Amino acid sequence: MFPRNSAEYCYKFIATFIVLGMFSCSPAPDTAQSKAKAHKSSTTLEDILPKQPAGKPVVYQVFTRLFGNTNTTNKPWGTIQENGVGKFSDFTDLALQGIKELGTTHIWYTGVPHHGVITDYSAYGITHDDPDVVKGRAGSPYAVKDYYSVNPDLADDPANRLQEFEALIARTHQQGMQVIIDIVPNHVARNYQSLSKPLGISDFGQNDDISVEYAKNNNFYYVVGQDFKVPQPLDGYQPLGGDAHPLSDAQFDESPAKWTGNGSRETQPHFHDWYETVKVNYGVKPDGSYDFPRLPEQYLQLGIAQHVAFWSDKEVPDSWRKFRDITHYWLDKGVDGFRYDMVEMVPVEFWSYLNSSIKLKNPKAFLLAEVYNPDLYRNYIQLGKMDYLYDKVEFYDTLKAIMQGKGKGKTLHQIQANHQDIEQHMLHFLENHDEQRIASDGFAGKVGGAEMGKPALVVSALISRSPTLLYFGQEVGESGSEDLGFGDPSRTSIFDYGGVPAHQRWMNNGKFDGEQLSESEKALRSFYVDVMKISAFHPAMLGDYMPIYFKPDQVADAQTGEVLNRQSVIESADKLVAFVRYTDNQRVLVVSHFDQQRTINLAVVLTAAQIDTLKLNTGEYRGVDLLTGTEQTLIVEKPLGVMELSLAPMQSVVIQL
Repeated sequence: MFPRNSAEYCYKFIATFIVLGMFSCSPAPDTAQSKAKAHKSSTTLEDILPKQPAGKPVVYQVFTRLFGNTNTTNKPWGTIQENGVGKFSDFTDLALQGIKELGTTHIWYTGVPHHGVITDYSAYGITHDDPDVVKGRAGSPYAVKDYYSVNPDLADDPANRLQEFEALIARTHQQGMQVIIDIVPNHVARNYQSLSKPLGISDFGQNDDISVEYAKNNNFYYVVGQDFKVPQPLDGYQPLGGDAHPLSDAQFDESPAKWTGNGSRETQPHFHDWYETVKVNYGVKPDGSYDFPRLPEQYLQLGIAQHVAFWSDKEVPDSWRKFRDITHYWLDKGVDGFRYDMVEMVPVEFWSYLNSSIKLKNPKAFLLAEVYNPDLYRNYIQLGKMDYLYDKVEFYDTLKAIMQGKGKGKTLHQIQANHQDIEQHMLHFLENHDEQRIASDGFAGKVGGAEMGKPALVVSALISRSPTLLYFGQEVGESGSEDLGFGDPSRTSIFDYGGVPAHQRWMNNGKFDGEQLSESEKALRSFYVDVMKISAFHPAMLGDYMPIYFKPDQVADAQTGEVLNRQSVIESADKLVAFVRYTDNQRVLVVSHFDQQRTINLAVVLTAAQIDTLKLNTGEYRGVDLLTGTEQTLIVEKPLGVMELSLAPMQSVVIQL
């Protein structure tokens, strides 16, 4: 870290840490720096990690329609025949093994419930969908048309589409992973009609009193006496890119008009509204008051059995019972859990009712909620009985800013401190279908590209006991740059038919061996595999978390060996995130470096309190970087411990002591 000319080096080393009130030693020739020289170990990751997962979930999200598609045409607004489509059958044992290699415990199959599509399936008794209220040619997976069936696009034989999905559930289970699908309680497609509902089940809206705006057991809200009007399109927009279609006439028959999915009460919603959907009524009156029993405050601390008992004798709105029946139907099919869309738009009492019924049926069901308001996190976990929530607004947004050179590493430690009581419930991710691809120009494409995902993945996946979510193609640097029609480039489109280029290279025409990947893409996937194995298998990942902070004089320029000036040190420290994960007999030091240009020499200093917490005695502790096999040394001379590292741009170390 400092110039190594005899006594001058040692005195500078001692003085630095004395000034900081952190270190003292005698000026012996065998200094901490000379002891800490790194060298390659013969120990491998497989040698160190247990053979069984530690129990920390890893969710792999696949956009089912896109995953197995090998067609590379990618024509804007292309039809299913032109651009192709992936099928349930594309998830072969080889494909599933490739997914499991990333430490995956749960596969989230996105876009499975039957939603509005433009492809003609009338030969199978499926009614046509109107392009004026369908986004894209392939349709939005969040405008569900039939909750008791699956998207016919995904089946080799649409007549047997449900059986083909059941076979995929079985294959996933055979590979040791569980199945998650979407449930979208806040809204359904404007033309909801279930062809596959069991006997005794009525469609949403089938029994509504449409003469009133609101009734407790109505499934929808109505603009009485007025008809729905298709939104005024934005300049240049035409359904299906202007292709002719018999129903593309700027008309859609809906009388009276229903409230739009995002709550708009306009008969002609704005184009940016969720106009393809209608809002579901949960007993929330138009004035915002509730038409159902409220949970007493003590239920924040009570368990599933007490929540089930509370609702057992209550009269709840019809929509509540409909979604209970839907989720139980899929549990009976073998689905292991659900990802809930836009949870905050539905009252928390409904979630208590639904989730307690699910947990009574399957105590191990995996329940993941899309929630964006940090003030509501605990409410949805404790009252709503969610297992996991998106940690988007605080953790992801902060980590994204750090990746883009706009944020400070220490902010993540503040977030973790604020989440101390719920951190195991806060799912971490770097990509999903709603967010930009890391390698896109709008995210990190101009400041490190997919490589910037490396230090971020290490932090996101290893900093807490929370699950990690990966989005298919993320592990090979997918850029999401394709312009396929309705969807915007930088996010892989969820509305259009198309192929996903980097992911297709990994698929290698169904071999799923990555042989078409570039060398950099292969290296990136290998990195993801290693990090996610640590996340899923290392016992310390279920242990405690200890933040590490950096102060002036702990960072030096690797080229000159000189301590950086104060401003440069501050800037460098902002681009570092470090912490220890530990149990009684496991200690892992993690350091991630987000600078894209500078190589730094770094002193990681453990304070007296941290030394005591980690139960370290005076002496040397040999460690191995689980990512590279390089050995490092921690020198403990109480009251402090010091490990010196050299970190290249965007490098991380995960050092098991």
